[in-house]
Amino acid sequence: MNSFTDTATFYGSEILNNPLTLAVTLLIIINIILIGFVIYLSRRVSRLVRGKGAVSLEKTIVDLCEAVNELDDWRDSATDMFNNLDARMKGSMRGTSLVRFNPFKGTGSGGNQSFAAAFVDEEGTGVVVSSLYSRERVSLFGKPLSKFSSTFELTNEEKQAIKEARAKLS
Repeated sequence: MNSFTDTATFYGSEILNNPLTLAVTLLIIINIILIGFVIYLSRRVSRLVRGKGAVSLEKTIVDLCEAVNELDDWRDSATDMFNNLDARMKGSMRGTSLVRFNPFKGTGSGGNQSFAAAFVDEEGTGVVVSSLYSRERVSLFGKPLSKFSSTFELTNEEKQAIKEARAKLS
């Protein structure tokens, strides 16, 4: 045989028969594959970070964080505003009622021109106003309310007006 062929065969069989040389060769091949994979991943990451339209992922995240902070501030101010409105609503006269009646039952005098009107807030603070109408005059009475009652004596019509106004609050 040819001396070149014999030498190549000799070295080839020596490489395959020596476990250390085989391991080094295998590790070199694995390193080349891993280097190629690292290059592939680094290109993908750089494309991801670079983003579309020259907007980087980092800038997008910073912008989103700023938007979240603005929303938190807006939520806090809206919560404060709603708490303020709730406190103001509790003190407003939202319960109202009007009861018309004839103070002179049976005589026909006055008709249903008289009334009792109640104006109360959620805590029962307010006023009840009564008007008594007759041919000769009109009398108007106002009584303060606290916790849906008054220190003054209330007529049945005034009590009914307070009861109806209280029912409208719920």
